[in-house]
Amino acid sequence: MTYYEPGANKFAALGHGILDIDTEELINISSGELVTSNVSTIVKGEKGNPGEIKGSIIGGSTIGIVNQNTNFGVYGEIEDIDRIEKDNKNQMEVANRDDIKLGNAKVLLDLEDGTCKEYNIEITKIFKNNNQNNKSMLIKVTDENLLDLTGGIIQRNVRCSNYTRW
Repeated sequence: MTYYEPGANKFAALGHGILDIDTEELINISSGELVTSNVSTIVKGEKGNPGEIKGSIIGGSTIGIVNQNTNFGVYGEIEDIDRIEKDNKNQMEVANRDDIKLGNAKVLLDLEDGTCKEYNIEITKIFKNNNQNNKSMLIKVTDENLLDLTGGIIQRNVRCSNYTRW
């Protein structure tokens, strides 16, 4: 889950939609479930070979329903608010595309031990007019801890995470 909107109990998992493993086409779904997950393995990326983050939903709990699957991500509603560990003191607004600025920034990732951590990145290019896919910016990972953990190259279609902060 990328973000949660408390007033409406809405969530989004942005980055990419749910694709058919054989055709790599977007799956037309009428509904689905948002389930907690655990990161089990991080394979470091290297030049010419993107890394990956593997996760598991075994033992996970259903916390919401998915009602929209798009090229930009999946959207839905949280049904079990008590299952997400929200931290009200760390709330932040989701930026609009026009609010993105070049330069240093931070990403929040839940990669290890169920803890959401901040990592340093640099936004090097902004694609304000790209409405064809989810590529609105080009980033460079600058955080040594994240580089050590992932190699800095993570294949986008294998992400698995249960973000606990929003």
